[in-house]
Amino acid sequence: MSDDDLIAVVGMACRVPGAPDVAALWRNLLDGVDAVRRSTPAELAAAGLPADGTYVPAFGWLDALEDFDAGRFGYSDTEAALLDPQHRIFLETAWHALEDAGLDPARGQAQIGVFAGCGVNRYLRHHLLGNPAVKPAGPLPDDWDDALAGGTSDYLPTRVAYALGLTGPAVAVQTACSSSLVAVCQAAQSLLDFRCDVAIAGGAAVVSTGQLGYRHRPGGTWAADGVCRPYDADATGQVFGNGGGAVVLKRLADALADGDHVHGVLAGWAVNNDGAARAGFSVPGLAGQAAVVAEALAAADWDADGVGFVEGHGSGTPVGDAIEIEALTRAFRASGARPGQCVLGSMKPNTGNLDAAAGVLGLIKTVLAVRDGRIPPTLHFRRPHPDVDLAATPFTVSAEARDWPGPRRAGVSSFGLGGTNAHVLVGQAPGSSGPPRPWQPGYAFQRRRHWIEPVAAGHA
Repeated sequence: MSDDDLIAVVGMACRVPGAPDVAALWRNLLDGVDAVRRSTPAELAAAGLPADGTYVPAFGWLDALEDFDAGRFGYSDTEAALLDPQHRIFLETAWHALEDAGLDPARGQAQIGVFAGCGVNRYLRHHLLGNPAVKPAGPLPDDWDDALAGGTSDYLPTRVAYALGLTGPAVAVQTACSSSLVAVCQAAQSLLDFRCDVAIAGGAAVVSTGQLGYRHRPGGTWAADGVCRPYDADATGQVFGNGGGAVVLKRLADALADGDHVHGVLAGWAVNNDGAARAGFSVPGLAGQAAVVAEALAAADWDADGVGFVEGHGSGTPVGDAIEIEALTRAFRASGARPGQCVLGSMKPNTGNLDAAAGVLGLIKTVLAVRDGRIPPTLHFRRPHPDVDLAATPFTVSAEARDWPGPRRAGVSSFGLGGTNAHVLVGQAPGSSGPPRPWQPGYAFQRRRHWIEPVAAGHA
């Protein structure tokens, strides 16, 4: 890929367990903070949940999930109370990402697109449907009807476009856990095709609106003890969490001409599907994952021996992790990689698996690592997966933070249930990138509680 095809990351924002913004997330990652919340026996008893070991009290909870700055986005209190929390999170995150990029949609003529995905609207299912407090006697007022109808994943990007006055493409992306990284790929391609001048890409996920944990099922994908251990011999599964993230992208030439601070560049990307070459619909495919990494390397015209870090999918499921390492190894060996040259990591132990938002959060972590020359540790890693001879692969997993001298190149993987794989390659910003702004962006949202309690306890 030539310099004319590079995409600049000029803005980033997130809200995840333990971190309300990108700076806090980066500190937590470097410090090895596990932000997955463990509920106490007293909390389980108050919720009527067993404390006998059948229920695992672990979840990546997001503080103040109930709160939202309705007035800032023109919503009535009633509309805000009915709005999917995923939409609320992404509205605020997209706003902060544009601020980080120094962009005001109300000024200038740039066409700004939105590419984003979110999960199932569990708030609608567990809090609103069948709730007598939601449906008054007689016909629903228009604002109630509109809020309920517009609460599905289809409307996430168009809601942002309407609220912020954006006129570029607004495209919903739904590929399960890979949604937000696929959205990044679509946004980058839209910029290269001159479909827009700026693109917001990312996603949000609210996997639970109140659940304190989950019931572990032997052979399932949930961790037996509430601890996610990617690539580790003791891995038993994943833990989920709530959160969201967004990046703002521009063509690199435009970013440099505009004097933007460039956090990093996207040098290549690829999206594919495993097809039928796997053991089942929910089982990852080795050939497909290897192919998507190889396609991204080819698109960037990079040799794998120059890639020093890969943020893996790394969900901590024993089968999935083994397939991922083997797929990466196939792609890297074919491109000239050497044993142990590349650090493989995952941030899912820090925050939980953020479902549709997981991919863009992995990208944000990787851009920060490339920008600052530090590779965060992978939490809870002690010894390699027994089914993988890690020492014979191009990869190593580090339980400690590492300095990373330049030049720095990295990859990000995200794989969705159903077989849609995405891989993005990240490089350092050019030396002529504009200087970082001396101030920290971030409008202080005036959040208030906008929440309808569920009909019954025990909701997911």
